[in-house]
Amino acid sequence: MRTIEHWIGGTSVTGGSGYATVWQPATGQPQAEVALGGRVEVDLAVAAAVKAYGSWGDVSLSRRTKVMFALRDLVERHEDELARLITAEHGKTVEDARGEVIRGREVIEFACGIPQLLKGAYSDQVSTGVDSYSLRTPLGVCVGITPFNFPVMVPMWMHPIAIACGNTFVQKPSERDPSPANFVARLYADAGLPDGVFNVVHGDRGAVDALLDHPDVAAVSFVGSTPIASYVHQRASATGKRVQGLGGAKNHAVVLPDADLPDAARQIAAAAYGSAGQRCMAISAVVAVDPVGDELVTLLARQAAAIVVGPGDQPGSQMGPVVTAQARERVLAAVDGAREAGAAIVVDGSDLRVGGHEDGFFVGPCLLDRVTPTMAAYQQEIFGPVLVVLRARNLDEAIAVINANPYGNGTALFTSGGAAARRFVRGTTIGMIGVNVPVPVPMAYHSFGGWKASLFGDTHAHGTEGVAFYTRGKVVTSRWPEPVETAQPTLHFPTAS
Repeated sequence: MRTIEHWIGGTSVTGGSGYATVWQPATGQPQAEVALGGRVEVDLAVAAAVKAYGSWGDVSLSRRTKVMFALRDLVERHEDELARLITAEHGKTVEDARGEVIRGREVIEFACGIPQLLKGAYSDQVSTGVDSYSLRTPLGVCVGITPFNFPVMVPMWMHPIAIACGNTFVQKPSERDPSPANFVARLYADAGLPDGVFNVVHGDRGAVDALLDHPDVAAVSFVGSTPIASYVHQRASATGKRVQGLGGAKNHAVVLPDADLPDAARQIAAAAYGSAGQRCMAISAVVAVDPVGDELVTLLARQAAAIVVGPGDQPGSQMGPVVTAQARERVLAAVDGAREAGAAIVVDGSDLRVGGHEDGFFVGPCLLDRVTPTMAAYQQEIFGPVLVVLRARNLDEAIAVINANPYGNGTALFTSGGAAARRFVRGTTIGMIGVNVPVPVPMAYHSFGGWKASLFGDTHAHGTEGVAFYTRGKVVTSRWPEPVETAQPTLHFPTAS
């Protein structure tokens, strides 16, 4: 069986507290073992990053940019390999995985412009003979604790910007699909990045806690569930680290009577069931505004029933399995609980079996109607192919439902009316909003992040906020006086003159 080791200081490193199984979700069979690092491996990785920072932090902007351009080309050249590696360990379709790689590459392209992004400001003659200027400086060793659902894209929200800004980086990927992180580490090496600037430590909570507590770590970026995001934020902040913690979501799509209903149903089904619903920006709740509820549910049911479920590397598959057997059991339990609570199970994919892959972690699309905000199926982040439908009498009631939810990651409105769209955009307490766009993930030059229980810390990922997170400001006030023999010291507070 293949063994997945750490990548520290430019080479593979063995060791840790043991190994965890990496499953093949489509077959339900083990395919590899990944080392579980602890404090020893974390100390080695951080030490390598500290050593590398001693020189990388002083490397010229042009050289850092050259590495980013080279990495961008290598990611494009190896796009298919990366996509298939994601599919093998995560389960999503190859085309879906390829889209993830492309969106990650866009952040590398953004980082290629780091000289422009790090430009400071200069003010001449702020006082007589005095000039002032500001600049951004790197932090040091930065950490990324990244989730299983996007093993390439989400880390690329972090490390290209951190490294381009002059920091060094340690990634702790999910132990469920760890191989892409090692693949990217080797691409960095091929791009000319010095050893120790990018490191990978695999592991579970032991490795996470060691990173959160390490005195030489300056900043931590995290993407995952809300309870863990809160834990990471509190523990790392307690030791003085800068923290960017992106948590869970319950993303709503509101459908108004003036919407193009067939188009809305197609878009929502794709957003709900793509990647088996294992996206932090998946639509998991629809709010149908009277009187379109019944018609919309009928259209959504047709879309859900037509989805082809199968292995992610099999041509024609539109939706793959969920990532683990435990994830499958959690989804099935959520559907059963909704049934017991009184929801109407319009489409039930609980008993789906894929021929030749009977042991795979497959769940078919599930559509639940007549769900209320008090039901667990609405309150919980199921993170599977389950779409729930609520009803509202008007747009204001729909907005109130969204704003009452503790999560604030993403939302969407389907309408043909500009006035309604403007009121929705202004009235929802959500970080990312789509108008006739169900998955409003911002481009790399805008920042990604939610509100409320979907974000801990005050800085979003990538874009200009990402640059701000991975740097700190410095302001210099300078004066070069002419020699004056009779000058006397002045003790008053300095003012412009």
